[in-house]
Order: sequence, then structure tokens, then C-alpha cells
Amino acid sequence: MHKISINNQCTFRPLPLQRQLRAWAIKALTGTINAAWLSIQLVDAAESAALNKEYRGKAYATNVLSFPLAIPVQQKLPFIGDLVICPSIVWQEALEQEKPYIDHFCHMVLHGVLHLLGYDHIDEMEALEMERCEIQLLNALLIANPYE
Repeated sequence: MHKISINNQCTFRPLPLQRQLRAWAIKALTGTINAAWLSIQLVDAAESAALNKEYRGKAYATNVLSFPLAIPVQQKLPFIGDLVICPSIVWQEALEQEKPYIDHFCHMVLHGVLHLLGYDHIDEMEALEMERCEIQLLNALLIANPYE
């Protein structure tokens, strides 16, 4: 069983429905872990920028930040971490990339959950594997390949 908690701290509208956010996160978790908990925080650009500066050393707001739970490997807790998503940045990117906002938002949720599951895109091989997973998940949700 997967549990997704959602905390909306932003004033930006429109937002996906909470049930959509949960469904997307569960889609990314399905087939990987039997029981996982995570939280999705929706924040304004100022909060995203502050967190991005503090944790990544980058002084700008970003679309999604993933904070995996850091515990010793022998501990088996179902909580896997937090996603922090900035809807206004997702909106801006969707406009710039000429993609439907809701599709791009879904992609960011899937992308963030994959980070919580240990995927990364630091080197080319890891990036290709992560993109392959994202494309497969998006395809199952009838959303076009965002990398084309």
C-alpha cells in the first residue's frame, strides 16, 4: 500500500487535483516497492529558490526537488522522502516547451519519485535509463514523450 500526503503551500493556480498527484506518484511506485510513503509539497517560487539555494547551491526556483529519506540501509521504513514542486515554474516551462501543463506536471511528479527511488541523471547512462523509465510511465498514462 502506498501513502501520498500532499501539502499545498502555494498561491499559484491552477493546480492538478490531489487525486491526480497521488495517482501519478503511485504509478511511479508501482512494481518497485510494496509499501511506500512520500510527501508532495507544493510551494511558491520564493520557497523553491530558497530550498534550491540551500540544498543544491543554485540561486533560482526550480520545477521539482527530491529529498530522499537518508537512513541506514538496515532500517526498513516505508517513508521514502519528499517532493517539493513549484507549480508556477512547471506552468512556465510547459508554456515555453509548448506542452500541456497537466502533462508536464505529471512528468515532474514521475521524475521526482524516480529520484526518490534512486534514479539520477548525473551521467549520460543514468540519464538515459531515467528518461526510458519516464517515457514508459508517461506512455502508460497516454502522455507524449517529453524528450521528442
